[in-house]
Amino acid sequence: MSEFIDNPTKIREGEGLDNKILNNYLSNFLDIDKSNFELFQFPSGFSNLTYLIKSNNKEYILRKPPIGAKIKSGHDMSREFNVLSALDKDYKKSPTPIHYCNDKSIIGSDFYIMERIRGTVLRSNNYKKILTDKTKYNFIASEFVDTLVELHKLNIEKIGLKGFGRPEGYSSRQVHGWTKRYENSKTSDIPEINSVIKWLHENITESKYVSLIHNDFKYDNLVLDSNNLSVKSVLDWEMCTTGDPFMDLGTSLAYWINKDDPDYMREINLNITSNENNPKRGEILEIYSSRFGAHIEKIVFYFVFGLFKIAVIVQQIYFRYKNGLTKDIRFKHLDLVVLSYARMANTSIDKQKIEF
Repeated sequence: MSEFIDNPTKIREGEGLDNKILNNYLSNFLDIDKSNFELFQFPSGFSNLTYLIKSNNKEYILRKPPIGAKIKSGHDMSREFNVLSALDKDYKKSPTPIHYCNDKSIIGSDFYIMERIRGTVLRSNNYKKILTDKTKYNFIASEFVDTLVELHKLNIEKIGLKGFGRPEGYSSRQVHGWTKRYENSKTSDIPEINSVIKWLHENITESKYVSLIHNDFKYDNLVLDSNNLSVKSVLDWEMCTTGDPFMDLGTSLAYWINKDDPDYMREINLNITSNENNPKRGEILEIYSSRFGAHIEKIVFYFVFGLFKIAVIVQQIYFRYKNGLTKDIRFKHLDLVVLSYARMANTSIDKQKIEF
């Protein structure tokens, strides 16, 4: 299935880098041939920008913040690099980091270099050609949950991240923090979002567990082995921290759109989970609970928070587009996606369920 490996394309307008300066800089740290240096961009991401460097028959990945990003904590390259450096010793499902640069004169921001992981990434436009056997949906869902539980079971102290993040009061800070992020990126008033914010502030839940959490764990952040479809690597660690693992689970469940969810959610088409062969959100929750070894109380809070957080992430991206900070046409109608996630969150609150 080599044709389903994520391949880079030409760099989008307004997101180019100075090849000469970057070439000269990286030649001090990497096996770079100055006369044979090519730079491409991976087009699928919506947040941090990801580029492929090809030189001297070698490949490297460059990660940098998006242009016009207002939230440094969500695009902190040094934080992401340090997490990957810690994981590299004990967690084999993360890319190996190579070099971090905080000199903004090189490409206009800090950035880091990591290894390229080749494999299959499931997306809404390719999964039907990959998952030709219905049984593969359950296999990949099982791999998905196993990988998330494996991450949540990591010994934080052993991998050297004991002081990383502030797990105490994590849920409360997240609710308040994402509310502030939304207010800072508002482009219009959305009553449905306002009611979700009010409910979250009145229903904050904290479990007794503390884990390393990814915070954006979904299918298209996983690289699968192209031969057997097992999870090979987890990408996009920009929001990783320590805290309540069920907040992480809630975000994953919020990304998991069921085949019988409202039309306005299925039409978003951001992932593969609405296909009829996939297990539903409730089944994913049951599998996770069993493998993690705990019953998850007040799952509606975690799920609604996940929906709200995704809405805010999308709103931040739309804010950049609305204000001319990016010309990526994919972002033109993201305000409708924000509304859809807000509507879904209100439905979950009203019914006190995660599927309906």
